[in-house]
Amino acid sequence: MTVRTPTTWRERLTSPLNWHIAGFSVLLILVFGLAIRLGLDWAATNGRSTDALAGKQIELKALDLQTAPLRGLDTRADVAREQIKTFYAKRIPPNYSSIDIRIGELQLKSGVRLSRVQYTHGQPGADLTEISVDTGITGNYPDIMRFINSLERDQMFFVVRAMQLAGQQGGQVNLRLRVSTWLRPADVPSGLLPTPKLGEDGTVPGAEPAATPAGPSATGKEGA
Repeated sequence: MTVRTPTTWRERLTSPLNWHIAGFSVLLILVFGLAIRLGLDWAATNGRSTDALAGKQIELKALDLQTAPLRGLDTRADVAREQIKTFYAKRIPPNYSSIDIRIGELQLKSGVRLSRVQYTHGQPGADLTEISVDTGITGNYPDIMRFINSLERDQMFFVVRAMQLAGQQGGQVNLRLRVSTWLRPADVPSGLLPTPKLGEDGTVPGAEPAATPAGPSATGKEGA
């Protein structure tokens, strides 16, 4: 019968197998530690990359919104130039005499009478110069309103600047009117005077004050 001798701690420590086991355990612990560290670093790096990507996407969207009005700007500029050219051709008088002719035509159609017609010019612009027409109008109220409406709706471009009642007698009304239109600077006659400014209350310079309506004792029945 064989008797086994107990293994001492000294023999275990000097055993190659035990050293291999110990070394493997240390290496395994290091591998686990490195794996955990790598996982943490990857998660942190991935989070920063996601945040950076989101930030870039927000910047790109902001730039997209800022540049949106500029897209097709060259095309819109060409369209605007064509619209301006069409407006000039259709609504800006070709010459000074055409203004006088057109106002005379509208006068005849509405049935009013113009007096003391005066043409003046404003400050010359790069493309157009404002031409002001100051005139007295006599007629009944519906005819005067028809004349003013026809000016505002006419194919030729007119803008009513001021109206002032100058007097009234019976059914006839006297108004002082200023109307503006525009000419190309080359078409403005050299003899025109500068346009005087309107009064602080919007009155037309040179207009006579409105007459005070007479009472019933002076005229009897109104409109007679």
